Parts: sequence; C-alpha cells; structure tokens
Amino acid sequence: MNPIKSFWNNIKSYPSAVAGLGIVGFLVLVSIYAVISIPYNEALALWRGGETLLRENPRNARPEWVNWFSDTSLPKTIVLSSQDGTAEKRVEQLDGATDVIITYTFDFTYDAFPQSIMLYINSQFDTRQPHVSMTWITPDGREIRGGELSASQSQTHRFAQDDRLLRRLRGVSPEIAFFADPDREEPVPLKGTYQLELSALMFDEGGDLDAQLVVHGQVHGLAGTDHRRRDLMVALLWGTPIALAFGLLAAVGTSVTTMIIAAIGVWFGGWVDAVIQRITEVNLILPILPILIMVGIFYSRSIWVILGVLIALNIFSSGIKTLRAVFLQVKESPYIEAAQAYGAGNWRIIFRYLLPRILPLLVPQLVILIPTFVFIEATLAVLGLGDPVLPTWGKVISDANSNGALHNGHYYWVLEPAALLMLTGLGFSMVGFALDRIFNPRLRGL
Repeated sequence: MNPIKSFWNNIKSYPSAVAGLGIVGFLVLVSIYAVISIPYNEALALWRGGETLLRENPRNARPEWVNWFSDTSLPKTIVLSSQDGTAEKRVEQLDGATDVIITYTFDFTYDAFPQSIMLYINSQFDTRQPHVSMTWITPDGREIRGGELSASQSQTHRFAQDDRLLRRLRGVSPEIAFFADPDREEPVPLKGTYQLELSALMFDEGGDLDAQLVVHGQVHGLAGTDHRRRDLMVALLWGTPIALAFGLLAAVGTSVTTMIIAAIGVWFGGWVDAVIQRITEVNLILPILPILIMVGIFYSRSIWVILGVLIALNIFSSGIKTLRAVFLQVKESPYIEAAQAYGAGNWRIIFRYLLPRILPLLVPQLVILIPTFVFIEATLAVLGLGDPVLPTWGKVISDANSNGALHNGHYYWVLEPAALLMLTGLGFSMVGFALDRIFNPRLRGL
C-alpha cells in the first residue's frame, strides 16, 4: 500500500486528528491570505498607524458582528468626500471671491449615537485663508450652525472641540446634539437623512477647497479597533504566520539539534557523552523565561534574537536524556554491528542508521512543541518584551492590558487573540497526540 495512503488511513481512525488537521490547515490558509492580501511593509505601516493613515477608523470600536447578537444597532463609520464624488461639490463665482459649496448627504438608521464627527480640510490659496462655515441639517428640517473657521492648507476640524459650538449646544456633545430626536426627553437618535453643508469663501483667484467628512461609528470591521484606531484584523491576520513561523522554527531547531547531539553523545561515549550530560544538567536548572526577559530588557526585543536564544536554551533540555536512552538501545541493534563490519564511518552510522531509526518518535513531539513556543512568544509580548515592530497576538493582548480593555468593556480586544492562541494550541496538540499513537504502537490500545 502507498505509504501516504496508509498514513492517511491511520489519521482518519482518530477523529481528533482530523479535527486538529482542519484547525492547522485553517491557520495555514489564514497565514497565506495575510501575506498575499497585506504585504509586509503595508502591514507594518498600518500597525504603526498615524492620524493620516487611520483617520477613517474609530477609536476602540467593537467588531461589526456584535450587531448580530444585539437588539441595538450600533453605527458604522460613514465617510464622505468631495474628492471621490461621494459628496456634492459646486462652485459659484461672486464679486471678487469664489464660493465653494460641498454638501454631504447620508442616511443614519442606527439605534446609538456615533463616536465622533471629524472634518478633514485641504485648501489651495496664495495669501488669504478661505472662510469656512458649516450648517447641519437634520431629517426633520432643522438647521444647526456647525461652526466657522479660517481654513489652513491642511486642517482637521473636530466638532467636539469647538468651544463656540458647544456653548450654542448648551454643553451637549455634537455627536448627540446633531442626531438627537428633539421630541424625546432621553437622548435617542433620530433616524433619517442628514446633511452637512459646507460653504468655503475663497478670496484668492484660482483657490480651491476639498474636504472629507468622517462620522466615526461604534463598530468597525471584523475585529474592531484599538486605542490608536488600528484595525485589529491586521494584527490577527499577520500574527498567524508570525506565530506559526516562530513555533515551527523553534520546534524544528531544538528537536533536530537535540536529536543529533544525543546521538553523537551515545555513539562516541566517554568524555563526549559526559560533557553533553553535564551541560544538559546545568541547563535544566536555568530558568528560561527569566533569561528571555533579561535578553529583551538588556539586549534586544527582536523576535529573531529571542528565537535564537530560545533555541539555544532548549537544545540541552530533558529531551537529551530521553533520546539518549532510546539511542542506547538502538546502538546495540544487529544492523549497527553489520554497518560497522562493512566499514561504515562514525558519522555515516550516526546520520544513516541511528537518526532515521527514531525519526518517527520525533515527529509527534515536534508537532506538540510548536504551540509551546508560540505561547512563549506571546507571553513575552504580554509582558511588554515582544518585538516592537511586528503585529502579533501577544502584542495585541499586551496593548489591551495596558489600556484597561477589560475594565472598559472592550472584551473583543482580549478575547480575539486569546481565542487564536488557544485554537493553535488545540489544533497542534490533537494532531501531535494522534501521531504519537500512530508512530508508537505501545500507545494504540490506550
């Protein structure tokens, strides 16, 4: 029978292994999608953020899917601009001046008020700044003066920070006053079609003005946003390939190196084996996590530096002694004596006869080790010692903890990366335990 087909038949006999493979396959597909859909440099730029790049994102917004489980429809972000045609723009010539009129029209059908209202203005002029006035028109025909200002070439107008507007609204925030139903005592949004009319008086010949209106909602995207307006989906997607690569490289690096060193010690014996065992015994008492914390504080928090130190500390682990016991039995096998008889060299025996003998035992342990290293990387990030550049699951949890996400009710901020970490551990553990039963006949009956 084909070995691959035989292996698959063995896997199918363990439903947990099939489920685990499904989870691992899902994580791999997410990793591929993340790398293709969001290139590395773009992902870093989105994660570093900045008002210009993320100005359309609300702050600390919940995921959009929370509306599926709530009777209250939370508003999404509304973005209208005169540059992309989503807002109507017309120009009227006056005596010695030009009036640029921009009308933003949108429907508001939500049960809660928006988070904030922002206006991003870009104007072109030579000497005199344009004078901008704004009028807010509600669905029932009321007109509310939205404020006046002298616009610079690039300006951000936050309605909630306009003191004169707040005085006219009697201290009520514009996000509430502009949308509130006047016939209700308690603040309730009035549903319907709203308009913001912006009139810019240009005094210089050839002057022009464009503006973007952003009504920040309370929900955004599939994962929500954080305190810096960053879309958490970027970190959740890119955290997947980073976690899998870190876990896989660490598991392969430590497992393969440990196996080779154990085989060398057993085959050569004597002082070689004694040195390896003494190094292993010293390394076993070293606290790995505190050492990694010290490296992160005093040397570097680069994920590759942490990976290298982690592999170095785990090479001489308890696996050395376990594999040594196995190699001692393999060393006495008849085919080893036969290899020596026809003149095989030491290194040929190690790499062609000793190591292949225990590879089936190594595969399950390697698979089980992957989530262990993924959790170590996440733990360092939660402690504030993760890579400051890369968007990872642990970094998301660390930011959430630093900004009181649970205390402020932003549960999604913690639960989403935590769920992915648990899913990763569950998937690889189920596959690893099934492989252990398949490759180790003594466990099949258990």
